[in-house]
Amino acid sequence: MLDWSEIILRLGVAALAGGVIGLNRDLHGKPIGLRTLALVSLATAMVTVLADPMANGRFTDAGSRVVQGILTGIGFLGAGVIFHAERHFRIRGLTSAACTWLTACIGIMCGAGQWRIVVVALAITFAILLTGGRIERALHRVLGGKIDRDLPPPDSDAQSSDAGPHQPGK
Repeated sequence: MLDWSEIILRLGVAALAGGVIGLNRDLHGKPIGLRTLALVSLATAMVTVLADPMANGRFTDAGSRVVQGILTGIGFLGAGVIFHAERHFRIRGLTSAACTWLTACIGIMCGAGQWRIVVVALAITFAILLTGGRIERALHRVLGGKIDRDLPPPDSDAQSSDAGPHQPGK
């Protein structure tokens, strides 16, 4: 059985990690934000702790089934942030959906107490979220790929959270 400090650590770090990923999505005006991803990560950590409280590096059969259920079920929440932009026949929200799934995985790792995996995953996540768009656009220019002209420049405020589909308080 875990003591209170370990439970608070695992669940608190999960909520914090999910929240900072959600903050990134919210600041980019995406349809999912801080509260949603903090709750996804917290919930998955909580269920992981319940199913496999000691999580000493290996999941039991019961813990493995819980993880499988989480990762299958979270797809439905992620699918809710994907939408079709009719104007240009484009699909939007895939990165936010991937962040939803990733946040669930981070919650599972927090629940299992796998801190090294959590730290490395968060570092890589923010490297991708903060620089990926710029790198993608630069590679498109260099390699001659199609650039999405509907997207604002990387440092533009054209898509603040007030202008995006996720409008807190409304």
